[in-house]
Amino acid sequence: MDPEESFRAYVAGRIAALSRAAWLLTGDRHQAEDLVQLTLVRVARHWERVSASGDPDPYVRRTMYSQHVSLWRRRWRGVDLRAEPPERPMPDVAAGVARALVVRQALARLAPRQRAVLVLRFFEDRTETEAAAALGCSVSTVKSQTRAALARLRTHAPELADLVGATTTAGEGR
Repeated sequence: MDPEESFRAYVAGRIAALSRAAWLLTGDRHQAEDLVQLTLVRVARHWERVSASGDPDPYVRRTMYSQHVSLWRRRWRGVDLRAEPPERPMPDVAAGVARALVVRQALARLAPRQRAVLVLRFFEDRTETEAAAALGCSVSTVKSQTRAALARLRTHAPELADLVGATTTAGEGR
């Protein structure tokens, strides 16, 4: 199969999973679409080499997480000026939707690397070794970032205690 066809087939098969991961990283549909597009543009430049390894997923994921951190570092955190006011979200009484919003807000409070570690470890169900490879860091960094992210979620989002685990008291074991 020619490289262009191979790349198109990969994108067609993985676009939904990449989009979900990007949305979890960014918390915004439009930013997620931009992140996926930037990632795929970068990957397309090196597709022959990437696809030669057999499984391009680790390279694509690492590129996405690196792009996310880079974009976050460059983003100006100033006033968001728009011609029209933002749309108001429609209230939804479904418990699942409310829970998803709480998780989304909690993830937004985390640093990009902490968010990436949690997405890899708990959403994508990756091992610490796989997460470290995807992020280009050591396993101990993944462990410490996971620990710090969960501690921060326990502090800033106590309503998610059943998801992140309640903190143990000094006399209890872990």
